[in-house]
Amino acid sequence: MPKLLYNIPNLLSFYRIAVVPVLTLFFFIGGPVATWINVFLFFWACISDYLDGVVARKTGQSTIFGKFIDHTSDKILIGGVLILLVAFGRLTGIWIVLALIIFTREILVAGLREFLGQYKVDVPISWMGKWKTAVQMFASGFVMAGDYGTALVPHSYAIGLFAFVIATVMTVISGWDYLKAGIETLRKLDAEKV
Repeated sequence: MPKLLYNIPNLLSFYRIAVVPVLTLFFFIGGPVATWINVFLFFWACISDYLDGVVARKTGQSTIFGKFIDHTSDKILIGGVLILLVAFGRLTGIWIVLALIIFTREILVAGLREFLGQYKVDVPISWMGKWKTAVQMFASGFVMAGDYGTALVPHSYAIGLFAFVIATVMTVISGWDYLKAGIETLRKLDAEKV
């Protein structure tokens, strides 16, 4: 295995990918113990998203591959958890629409990055995008706990749903910002070919 795969930031990103099937297993098991295990695993996945960047910068282990796997693992984690929350009835009715908006935005931005990458155009993560991810993770954790969450935080499920609304608004705003910047870049690329 190449040396660049061994560094700590990349291993933290790999954790976010590897945890999704484990979360899925515990969703199928169900019950309070499995739910709290999932919340614990998801919590550490969210912390790893913050830590990998910090460790990479402080130790000089920042790599192109690391940036790729960091962005990709975030989308796999958020997308996987949204699917699980819908599939296991934690998000129902109108809340499924919010999950679809978030899911669609993640695919749109990932596709935009991939497309512009072939033209050597980098699409940096905005501050709104970073905060959006944090709020999505916060909301997902509370909703994941479901009815069991009230044992620690009163009205935890309602808090999670409220945070989902905020996350969706931030998702739309940051997604629109990325899309505008992407369209402007595409216009410039087209103009250069004329």
